[in-house]
Amino acid sequence: MQHAVSIVWFRRDLRLADHVALERAARASERIVCAFVLDPVLLRGPRIGAPIVSFFFDALAQLRQQLRLRGSDLALLEGDFATELCGLSARVGATALYFNLDYEAQARARDAHVTASLRRDGVHVESFTDHVYFGAEETHKADGAPYTVFTPYKRRWLERLAADPRPPVESLAAAAGKLAARERIGDTRAVPDPADYGHAHSEHFPQGGEATGRETLERFVTERIGAYAAERNLPARPGTSQLSPHLRAGTIGIRTCVAAALAARASARGARATGIDTWLSELIWREFYQHVLANFPHVESEPFLPAAKQLTYRDSPADWEAWCQGRTGYPIVDAAMVQLNTYGWMHNRLRMIVASFLSKDLLLDYRLGERYFEQHLADADVAANNGGWQWSSSTGTDAAPYFRVFNPTLQSKKFDPDGAFIRRMLPQLAALPNSALHEPWTLSPLEAEALQFRLGRDYPYPIVDHAEARARALAAYAPVLGKHSR
Repeated sequence: MQHAVSIVWFRRDLRLADHVALERAARASERIVCAFVLDPVLLRGPRIGAPIVSFFFDALAQLRQQLRLRGSDLALLEGDFATELCGLSARVGATALYFNLDYEAQARARDAHVTASLRRDGVHVESFTDHVYFGAEETHKADGAPYTVFTPYKRRWLERLAADPRPPVESLAAAAGKLAARERIGDTRAVPDPADYGHAHSEHFPQGGEATGRETLERFVTERIGAYAAERNLPARPGTSQLSPHLRAGTIGIRTCVAAALAARASARGARATGIDTWLSELIWREFYQHVLANFPHVESEPFLPAAKQLTYRDSPADWEAWCQGRTGYPIVDAAMVQLNTYGWMHNRLRMIVASFLSKDLLLDYRLGERYFEQHLADADVAANNGGWQWSSSTGTDAAPYFRVFNPTLQSKKFDPDGAFIRRMLPQLAALPNSALHEPWTLSPLEAEALQFRLGRDYPYPIVDHAEARARALAAYAPVLGKHSR
């Protein structure tokens, strides 16, 4: 069926290239109106923070600019999704709405409400897989059950890739000449400032936008992917792709990323091939956590493992505040939290270290940390964030065994051996020798006097003894999760 006018509802897909809903709408429509709905309740709510708001608003501004360069515009709406989209469809005479799926529970409820409302108005509604390479139902086991362990899921995913590769869709070419004229869309509100919703902007936050995402991908594949396997765990090195905020907001498409990896892999050898394979595996981890969220939606609010609901956590506001503020006395933990609080991003290895420290060393509820990350990360993705926290706290699918408790000092010495990252984030420790940088409490009195450094004044004492905290964690976890150990 051909539609005179269709609406493409943008959400976590703020780009024009490799956009499934846009491409499908272009096939079936004479004119396309692009729309985004701001949710003031969500924007002011406790589960969203300044870095992600800033990133999304950057992306919206770039999307609008690209549409205006093509003579069109972004219909930027604000309020109840169904009310706003029904009103827009009536105003522009749209008979169809196209959008890409989102597996988060709140999004599913929203989408069901919008779909029902528009269909009551006689509007045709279709949704598509776009945020993930394969839909959650496309990578089940042979018996139809969803996977709960990554390695067999990865094998299945790679089998699907070999049998059904999905190159980037030609959405921009398909939509050329079909984007509704700006005057047809009418007046639409300006892209707001984060401060309008109580969020402070920082020049340190990652910058959003489709052009930025594409440049980030090209730079990574051209310059750094060969060293990815060797350097991705070193926080002092620019060894990661930096694409997670772009994948979260959809300013780069997952098919575009996979296609770039496969194209580079075709001629790669040695370390470069290993780096590409390792990065592709990380993209599959992202797919796995989306698969888990879609098939086990309860993980958004509770542990995947039923037994883990019986864990008894400590209630220590002082320890919680020390963790949040980077005042635990463990330099690698504190440096990581400074990075998070300042830059709206944290290196993945550090995410595991601080998550283990909170849930094991401090024995605090992992959901506190999960929520804190949501509020402070520009790539705050419910599926990946929840998956990472449940892995570290041994409560989720394919989780670390309960007795795996990261030693923050050993992690620091292994992954920041010369202390470059710690010194960058914690300048108060910059003068300490490597021998004491990872554990300042070992600095001798003579060394401390020579450096005019005093523990407790210039840097806090450790809030826990790791060995004692580990024993406490094992005593709490073993009776509950002992049978789940591997």
